[in-house]
Amino acid sequence: MNVTPEDADPSENRAAARTTAAAPNRVTFDRLELNRILNLYGRMVADGEWRDYAIDFLRDRAVFSVFRRASEVPIYRIEKDPRLARKQGMYSVISATGLILRRGHELERVLLVIAPKPALV
Repeated sequence: MNVTPEDADPSENRAAARTTAAAPNRVTFDRLELNRILNLYGRMVADGEWRDYAIDFLRDRAVFSVFRRASEVPIYRIEKDPRLARKQGMYSVISATGLILRRGHELERVLLVIAPKPALV
């Protein structure tokens, strides 16, 4: 019995097309990066510091913006720019004024600049 393209399972054709398709031309956060960012976001929301966020996947970078209120400008932007991976590091935290607070190769260490400090009791 010969299998012709018409007899093949359509889901196999879609799966093959999905794997051979060109990667989208957008930079995104992977699951681990987003998990670390959202853990920090959750702690800051619980403290009452942050109230809203936005995620932008652009052609050259991914941006996680943090807002105190939804109608304001972001107080912090966490950016991932793969073009800087071999230079200063692809992760950076940028304040509302545009000042780069910290830049580095590891997201966890970059997020320490805005993470709440433990209180002494």
